[in-house]
Amino acid sequence: MALGMFKVIAGDFATNGDHQYANGIFHLKSDGKFFREKIPASEIEVIEETSEEQIRTAGGSIGWGLAGAVVAGPLGAVAAGLIGGKKNTVTFICKFKDGRKFIGVIPRRDFEKIMAPRRLAEI
Repeated sequence: MALGMFKVIAGDFATNGDHQYANGIFHLKSDGKFFREKIPASEIEVIEETSEEQIRTAGGSIGWGLAGAVVAGPLGAVAAGLIGGKKNTVTFICKFKDGRKFIGVIPRRDFEKIMAPRRLAEI
């Protein structure tokens, strides 16, 4: 993957690797759209690193009804493969303030760039 590129494996955006995070902005494609939508990281309501088990129970943590279906449904094998994949990637759940959400897989270094301002704000 190119710098800042990541895959969406489920959610309200196109399920592919044609998404990017750069300079504090998510560039996300929706199904049927040519251009990426720009969403600033300040619009994140919830973002957390996750595991297959956490995705199964994500409905309770952020109201994600789709997450359980992803693991149990036909995409389950794909999601499980990505979740259990390389240690240099992170599977994460992201929910924006407008209610849209997704499960993504991103290089660890890029996930840390997303999380750094949030962690500083907690100090």
